[in-house]
Amino acid sequence: MAQLCHDRPDVWLSVSATTRSPRPGEIDGEHYVFLDRSEFERLISDGEFLEYAEFAGNLYGTPRKAVQDRLEAGQPVVLEIELQGARQVKAAMPQARLVFIAPPSWDELVRRLTNRGTESAEVIEARLVTAREELAAQSEFDDIVVNTSVQHAAQALIELAQLDG
Repeated sequence: MAQLCHDRPDVWLSVSATTRSPRPGEIDGEHYVFLDRSEFERLISDGEFLEYAEFAGNLYGTPRKAVQDRLEAGQPVVLEIELQGARQVKAAMPQARLVFIAPPSWDELVRRLTNRGTESAEVIEARLVTAREELAAQSEFDDIVVNTSVQHAAQALIELAQLDG
């Protein structure tokens, strides 16, 4: 998504909120909005999230108001979310266009996850279990982009969103 935003600075990549701790170099409000669990749960009960999910013991969600404000201003918005979140967004905003970013192959997905070096073996295994479920749900999406390279995926998203004109 960083490549998409670099190529098209007018596209806004939504900043998700999370209850997980920041990784080295992550900046609050730029990479994620870091919240404690009680604040996150309060925002859920107040209807402040467009979508939210729990993964590996942490909550993740898309703040509704920020997305609505950008859309109302006519700015293209991209959410980088997982299957459960995509389903919630589609229910809340039927006009949303869901794009599934697929790995070129299962082996390549495993290689990419392992080579990142940011998660434990247990978290990687949980991500792979989730990936199997998500790959099985590709038909729920409006479009599929195979992520053979960052540049290819970014260009495909630009074309799908008709942002090139």
